[in-house]
Amino acid sequence: MHRDAEFVLGLDVGGTSSRALVSDLSGRVLGCGEAAGGNPNSHPADEAVRQIASATLTALRDVDPARVRAGVIGMAGVSKMADPQFRELFEREWARLGLDCGLRAISDSEVAFAAGTPEPTGTVLIAGTGAIAARIEQHRLTRTVGGYGWLLGDEGSAYWLGREAVRATLAALDRGETLHGLTAAVRETLLPDNPDAQRKQLISAVNSAPPIRLAELAPLVTKASDPTAAAIIDRAARVLADTAAETRTPDDRTPIVLAGGLVAPANPVGEALRAELTSRGFPEPHTAGPGAAGAAWLAAHDLTPDPPALHARLLPA
Repeated sequence: MHRDAEFVLGLDVGGTSSRALVSDLSGRVLGCGEAAGGNPNSHPADEAVRQIASATLTALRDVDPARVRAGVIGMAGVSKMADPQFRELFEREWARLGLDCGLRAISDSEVAFAAGTPEPTGTVLIAGTGAIAARIEQHRLTRTVGGYGWLLGDEGSAYWLGREAVRATLAALDRGETLHGLTAAVRETLLPDNPDAQRKQLISAVNSAPPIRLAELAPLVTKASDPTAAAIIDRAARVLADTAAETRTPDDRTPIVLAGGLVAPANPVGEALRAELTSRGFPEPHTAGPGAAGAAWLAAHDLTPDPPALHARLLPA
């Protein structure tokens, strides 16, 4: 064990995975851990705490937990930290892990922004299963735009892409067109045993499935190469850029950080979004690195004399 150093702990907790990272104050990573989803908004409190603890325990394997000076946990369900039941369960596990440092709970938007830039102020746009933009001022969340969920919004998200793909398929059927490319893939995916399914069967299949099923259709759009898919991707880029723009003034030159699977550089939505932002005169966007590293950097921010240098080591471009 590294008995003479001091460490920080970063946690990035989502609905599908929980990640932890321990580093020293020079930016040397000493341990990482990963477990299943720990978002308390989408998992029972005891299960969420168990997964967060599992990831943390793995990250601390070669580290004396008593030497962890500060920790930051970022998660979409951060408001649950104020819930007495969740808080009690969490603090019990925290103590069982041997940790007695302060822990700051913040939103996943703050962590994502820090994972993309050491600058204190700017915009983060997250597009994955859902979509949201946030304004960050001095490393703190001050405003959000979007993020209403699949039923009320999340334009440009995986939910939205899947819904638009189904709508395009239904519109083609209404026009009496033969399905091909994306629309054929939608019908085949939703009703694999009914290759001749028409609008009523497709509508029933979508409405009888959990909403997440729409998000699972998003890869059909991003992998297709026909005009229907291209049009949906272009519209996704426009609505995502609109969402980001609502957090900024016209002359704002602060950074924009993109986070989430849909806006990765190799994803067609990410590529289209970057082109859209450039055409509107936005600064060249940064791509967020690992969220746990961003959280660890925030934990270390006030403990190091040179936060930008530490950021470069923890989150190399």
